[in-house]
Amino acid sequence: MRERVDELTALRESVHQGPDPSATRRQHDKGKLTAHERIALLVDEGSFHEIEPFRRHRAVGFGMEDRKPHSDGVITGWGMVEGRTVFVYAHDFRVFGGALGEAHAEKIHKVMDLAAAAGAPLVGLNDGAGARIQEGVTALAGYGGIFQRHTRNSGVIPQISVMLGPCAGGAAYSPALTDFVFMVRDTSQMFITGPDVVQAVTGEKIDMNGLGGADVHAGVSGVATFAYDDEESCLADVRYLLSLLPANNRELPPVAHSDDPADRTTDALLDLVPSDPQQSYDMRAVIAEIADDGEHFEISPTWADNILCALIRLDGHVTGVIANQPAVLAGVLDIHASEKAARFVQLCDAFNIPLVTLVDVPGFLPGVAQEHGGIIRHGAKLLYAYCNATVPRVQLILRKAYGGAYIVMDSRSIGADISLAWPTNEIAVMGAEGAANVIFRREIAAADDPAAMRAQKIKEYRSELLHPYYAAERGLVDDVIDPRHTRLTLIRALDMLRGKHADLPSRKHGNPPV
Repeated sequence: MRERVDELTALRESVHQGPDPSATRRQHDKGKLTAHERIALLVDEGSFHEIEPFRRHRAVGFGMEDRKPHSDGVITGWGMVEGRTVFVYAHDFRVFGGALGEAHAEKIHKVMDLAAAAGAPLVGLNDGAGARIQEGVTALAGYGGIFQRHTRNSGVIPQISVMLGPCAGGAAYSPALTDFVFMVRDTSQMFITGPDVVQAVTGEKIDMNGLGGADVHAGVSGVATFAYDDEESCLADVRYLLSLLPANNRELPPVAHSDDPADRTTDALLDLVPSDPQQSYDMRAVIAEIADDGEHFEISPTWADNILCALIRLDGHVTGVIANQPAVLAGVLDIHASEKAARFVQLCDAFNIPLVTLVDVPGFLPGVAQEHGGIIRHGAKLLYAYCNATVPRVQLILRKAYGGAYIVMDSRSIGADISLAWPTNEIAVMGAEGAANVIFRREIAAADDPAAMRAQKIKEYRSELLHPYYAAERGLVDDVIDPRHTRLTLIRALDMLRGKHADLPSRKHGNPPV
């Protein structure tokens, strides 16, 4: 027995080191960590339990029968992140370039099934070259099994993809099915077809980072949620994100003790937000003032930044915040902003995270490009997401809320549980200037002094329909609050709604706009 145990120990160490020491050096020379080093950064020290470390492929032909390294290019297992179970798979680029074959895929299938059965998050550390060409259709079928499991687990357990190398084809589609995609600049890329194929087919010449690098996907395509300069900071934020999420859709997010008093007054809000609806300001400062200790974890911060989506804590409880950003495009809703916010609403609803919506929106972005791009159906995605959400929902109108954008930003009419407003709120079909030009155009045109008449009619419209208590008088706003009491009011409203239960109609699923 002792000899066998010594043999096991030596074999396990050999598998850990990889089949070729030079492969480890090449990985480090590229500024990349090995799969085991990445897992060690992700999970609590000494908590990782590997499964199937001795697995080998069964493929023959093309010299594969002579190359059968243990692990088959992927490390799978589970560990703890801040004492909570998390399942992990990590491509090992040192073995077949991390390419996916039959055995490789079956290992991932197993850990995905275990994550679903245990009701725990799944993190994929992706550094693979796509399907293993030598194994043909069995490799493609392996990806199909991964896609099916990602879809089946969507909204059941949190699924996070971390891109740590060049990932093409199926290796790019798999992360696109998960809840969050993390990328590292210069070392990770995602694309369906690489630069060589693009040039051959279209004549466009572009390098790997220009085609599918971290900044491209985090700021242009919206495929990536986050982009980082190095693997260490990337994996540290994966750990932080996991601390904000429940283990599964049957649990509430973890509650953390906060020394930030729930009744802290937010005096700074009196000066952060100008009363003039034409003046800009940074909504991030408002979110920071409300949140526990000013901390907020922003989702997709560099894509569609005319709307902000963030996870914060209020009195220790995780809360999702959707907010218009007046500092970018005046905070209008456009195609990308609608998509970003809709997906975030769906994520929070799936994982029992209450929603706070901060409204300061002039409307939807007008223009031919937006209309031809489908702003109607894309805006409807956000409307559908809110209408379908059953978690506690609180709306707060800071300043302007005009037209259809007011309705879409979680108004009472589409199901917000509580609607609040500051004394600076203006809720109307459109701004006073535009409304006066439409309603009183004949009077203005016929006046001896059109400019003076226009100013008079604007004032008249504002006093009749845009005063801060108009919506409150009609029950569409529950209360007009002092901005200094915003934090406490939100905390009390969410505490009251903590036990909310709402049933959706019996159906297989809805048919949301696409």
